[in-house]
Amino acid sequence: MEIDVSRLRDDLKDYYGTAVFSGMLAAVIELTQAESASPRELVDMAQRAGFELGRYLT
Repeated sequence: MEIDVSRLRDDLKDYYGTAVFSGMLAAVIELTQAESASPRELVDMAQRAGFELGRYLT
């Protein structure tokens, strides 16, 4: 099973960026982490955020 890491990273950045602009300033930390996270860290972040990882399988 391979994950499209680039797409996952983009979606996480969109997710946390939207949260920041909605007033959840703590999401700035996650947004910054998503920009530089390793593939494994991205998967962990996505799971914590409730993402359906099956959408990112290649």
